[in-house]
Amino acid sequence: MAQKITVTLEDDLDGGPADETLQFSVGGAQYEIDLNKKNAKAFRKQLAPFVEHARKAGRGQHRQSGRTQSSRRRSSDIRAWAKEQGIAVSERGRIPAGVVEQYETATR
Repeated sequence: MAQKITVTLEDDLDGGPADETLQFSVGGAQYEIDLNKKNAKAFRKQLAPFVEHARKAGRGQHRQSGRTQSSRRRSSDIRAWAKEQGIAVSERGRIPAGVVEQYETATR
């Protein structure tokens, strides 16, 4: 026995038949809305001035790690200096700003 399942979209604004589902994001939240051709055109027209002045964001952009070899070496140097001075500093994690300032003052 065969089954046929039909999905019918209903326009979220006026309740009539919808032609497409539009996806958009605002304030970090993602939304979808089902609209007929007329309402979809109005939606795009209302957003057009904002889209024209906006920049694309998303998958194309990624941040590189802030930890470079030189920054790791500097942290290692500060930890070694602090140990020589009798200043307690953890082996991992952020070095307190006060210790970094002392190091910079001492090594200038």
